[in-house]
Amino acid sequence: MRIEHGLRLAWIQWILIKHGLDDLLFEWTPLRHIRPARRLLPWHWWLRKTPLAIRLRLALEDLGPIYVKFGQVLSTRRDLLPHDFIDELTKLQDRVPPFPTAQAQSAIETALKAPLATHFAHFDETPLASASIAQVHAATLHDGREVIVKIIRPDIDRLIARDLALLDQLAAWVERYWAPGARLHPRAIVEKFAQTLRTELNLLEEAGHASRLRRNFKDSRILGVPEIVWELTRERVMVQERIYGIPIHDFATLRAHGVDLKTLANHGVSIFFTQVFRDNFFHADMHPGNLFVDARDPRHPRYLAVDFGIMGSLTEEDRHYLAANFLAFFNRDYGQVARLHLASGWVPPDTPLDELEAAIQSVCEPIFNRPLKDISLGQLLIRLFQTARRFEVELKAELVLLQKTLIAVEGLGRQLDPDLDLWKTAKPLLEAWMKKEISPLTLVRKTVENWPAIAWSLENWIERAPARLAHPGRTGAISPVESQASRPRSGALRLGVAALILASGFAWVQLGFTPPIVGPLTLALGGVLLAVLWWRA
Repeated sequence: MRIEHGLRLAWIQWILIKHGLDDLLFEWTPLRHIRPARRLLPWHWWLRKTPLAIRLRLALEDLGPIYVKFGQVLSTRRDLLPHDFIDELTKLQDRVPPFPTAQAQSAIETALKAPLATHFAHFDETPLASASIAQVHAATLHDGREVIVKIIRPDIDRLIARDLALLDQLAAWVERYWAPGARLHPRAIVEKFAQTLRTELNLLEEAGHASRLRRNFKDSRILGVPEIVWELTRERVMVQERIYGIPIHDFATLRAHGVDLKTLANHGVSIFFTQVFRDNFFHADMHPGNLFVDARDPRHPRYLAVDFGIMGSLTEEDRHYLAANFLAFFNRDYGQVARLHLASGWVPPDTPLDELEAAIQSVCEPIFNRPLKDISLGQLLIRLFQTARRFEVELKAELVLLQKTLIAVEGLGRQLDPDLDLWKTAKPLLEAWMKKEISPLTLVRKTVENWPAIAWSLENWIERAPARLAHPGRTGAISPVESQASRPRSGALRLGVAALILASGFAWVQLGFTPPIVGPLTLALGGVLLAVLWWRA
């Protein structure tokens, strides 16, 4: 360990002692036997009798912006940490004093390789906001467009590298010496935090996220995303359209403008489920500081989102299983929930199905005995994740991000409308998405999209079929000579035509198009073509 790291670590230890967090030190295995000795330490007697969770939050605030941001990441791990710790960590505010405007202007000129006046008619020297990673200024372009300029803090890379090295060392000690450390996976959490910071340090990635989200909600009446000025955006500087709206947490101003808060709450739920299931790309940092309201039409208010450093997505399989899980919850089908958990690989394959179903039922039944509008879907997920720990579940980072975002959306929605029935709003969206995903037209579309892989597999199967029939006991590979001899004359194009004919006939029958005779005839034609291709192989 370098001298700089040693001094930094000594300072961290002083902050921990200052806030009475040396209690945690005595939880480490090597020191448990001398735990009573901490009563002899002089500061033990004059420390305030403050709850441990509050002391941890205050210590992180004293340690500085990187540790504040780390605490914010920890606040998403409701599946691991007690509720009182989570409640305190969510209060951490990522606000730090601004760095000098001259440094901001110099950073912009360096990134754009031109004087400030070349691109900006006006640059506001007073920052709009200042956080641990970046600072934001308002500006005006020469064509009159009002924009926001986001600049990465000078020298932040060195500070982040130093503190990440210390966090990793501390995590290694916790994992080694603290009894619950292995289960909490502290080093994995630190690595995920490091990935988040690396993303936030590259503003080109954030700009790409913003552009994709704006494209997904083009012409939307419920969500607006600022346009990126790409010609002035670099890795350390990002320029985007300036938006004007009412902060989402300013309820008094929203009411004064006559904004329909019930509609606004339902729009928030719709945006979340649309992002997750339709687009598979969701804003994973939807706290009140990143959301504004366009109140020009108070009866149909629109959300305005900013700060796209943290975005989430799920695999196609996880999306299907998640939607099916939600619908099974709606129907209180706990057996189906347990089966889906097993099928999706969220629990080990040897998990007893009846035990898992009983555990899920014990969590859900007390919740479902209340009116639907009083049920928190986010809290239900938390309870399920905590129950899943009994079955050695390793939660995916993407699912944790989803849970965090859902809790934020639901909490904000209930603030806007205490009677918000999230289930009522979400269920039709989920049912419509599931119906679309299993429709024949979707099957045809996915067949076309994945046709190269399907064609190769099908051609390979047809190619090997005669040799397999001639040698039914063979399990090894077909020789190159046999393979060449049995190669079909028809190529992937003919197989593709046959498969598309079959899929079209299936879609015609399922959707009930007229005349009805076309569907069976098309199915028969596709089947005959495939049979001929196989026979000629």
